[in-house]
Amino acid sequence: MSDKKYPIEKQEEDWRQELDPDSYHVLREKGTERPFTGKYYLNKDTGIYECKACNNEIFHSSSKYDSGCGWPSFTKPVHPDAIEVKMDYSHFMIREEILCAKCGSHLGHRFPDGPKDQGGIRYCINSVSLDFKEK
Repeated sequence: MSDKKYPIEKQEEDWRQELDPDSYHVLREKGTERPFTGKYYLNKDTGIYECKACNNEIFHSSSKYDSGCGWPSFTKPVHPDAIEVKMDYSHFMIREEILCAKCGSHLGHRFPDGPKDQGGIRYCINSVSLDFKEK
């Protein structure tokens, strides 16, 4: 993970014990889930999506849309300071990685191909990095 200090910090062994293996792989090892398989990909319920590692509120369901990419997609976070954006040069690509601002966990990536009438940004997020609280 990063050298940056986050409000919520734990030893990696603690994260490993608290998270299921798939969530640990994505959140802490910057993995990804297979497209079109995530629990929240087709979710249309009203509520808040939180970081699965620390319960930080990340996205409201009103910003979720079907981008066709295979992962839950959002147009904006609940609050700009809910996330951290960091450049990601892995896998021979240049992307903007999305991290939870409270614990530094990997959530997904941000792309400039979202709905033009909503800012043109697509937050492509792994379902296993989220919990959903219905409202």
